[in-house]
Amino acid sequence: MKILVTGANGFIGKNLCLTLLNLNYDIIKYDLDTKKELSECVNECDFVMHLAGINRPLTPEEFYDGNTNLTLKLIEEMKKSNKNIPLLISSSIQAEFDNDYGKSKKMAEELVFDYQKSTGSKVFVFRLANAFGKWCKPNYNSVVATFCNNVANGIDISVNDPGVMIKFVYIDDIVSSFIKCIENDGSEELQYITPTYNRSIGELADLVKSFKQSRQNLKINNMNDEFECKLYSTYLSYIPENDFSYPLKMNVDNRGSFTEFLRSENQGQVSVNITHPHINKGNHWHHTKNEKFLVVAGEGVVRFRKIGTETIIEYFVSGDKLEVVDIPCGYTHNIENIGECDMVTIMWANESFDPNRPDTYYEEV
Repeated sequence: MKILVTGANGFIGKNLCLTLLNLNYDIIKYDLDTKKELSECVNECDFVMHLAGINRPLTPEEFYDGNTNLTLKLIEEMKKSNKNIPLLISSSIQAEFDNDYGKSKKMAEELVFDYQKSTGSKVFVFRLANAFGKWCKPNYNSVVATFCNNVANGIDISVNDPGVMIKFVYIDDIVSSFIKCIENDGSEELQYITPTYNRSIGELADLVKSFKQSRQNLKINNMNDEFECKLYSTYLSYIPENDFSYPLKMNVDNRGSFTEFLRSENQGQVSVNITHPHINKGNHWHHTKNEKFLVVAGEGVVRFRKIGTETIIEYFVSGDKLEVVDIPCGYTHNIENIGECDMVTIMWANESFDPNRPDTYYEEV
């Protein structure tokens, strides 16, 4: 099947085309720089996804030329083909409002439904909320793109009314919904992307700022929240290419080093422990805090002694055979490098370290 995508170089079009290609569809792209005539593209295709449009013109007339008239031209070419080609169009929730952009989109919607009635072709008319995701143009018409780009690049953002609520939809959900239409029947009703996320502009700004701050405080945001997870992925796509990496604070002494990597509100803390040869670290126990040790380089031994007993338990570990060692509560424990090179241990604790309640008590194994 050959899919004609108008506006193929735009934010949604680019994401859609790459996904269609991954699914082995043939793509015919139509955009401002396309050398083929629209009629030629239509005659070659089996399905049209019409994404092209205007939302930031110099004059109000351009709204109608880029949204309404282009849709009319496309439909006329589709009728000439006599193939009853299915048509999907991306409209906007602005079509509900009395402004030139909204009215031009509403008129385009009506043209599509008229095409359905006159030809019997399948049509899909999607009214999109505020879309966000990778490759969206900042400082244009997406507050998410603008906030992510500016914060990632150290540019201040301003919020006039933090309480204003905005309805958002994510690019992958848009693309998935569009692609499902290829095999589905058309509809005489308007369609909307799900899920949608209602967030205030103030909450959005705070979240985006927290993503940048996470490089200093090492905190991971709530990835169980769908919106927060998708927003973080979007934010990362705006980080400058010379700023992908960031340093961690290494606590270094004559025994090696200990470096915190990640902190989480609900999932604890991950750290990297480097131990020099023949060095022993630890010799403490916890009431409630628990840990997991994973030696990924070198070789060592983890020793345990249950508080109030004399029996010592040993677990030998090596980067040659990855094996997780649980550190139960109520056991004093240590880890010793018994090799001739540095030993690297990934350590997870069920809670982030809090100096006000460390739950850590010194006692030799």
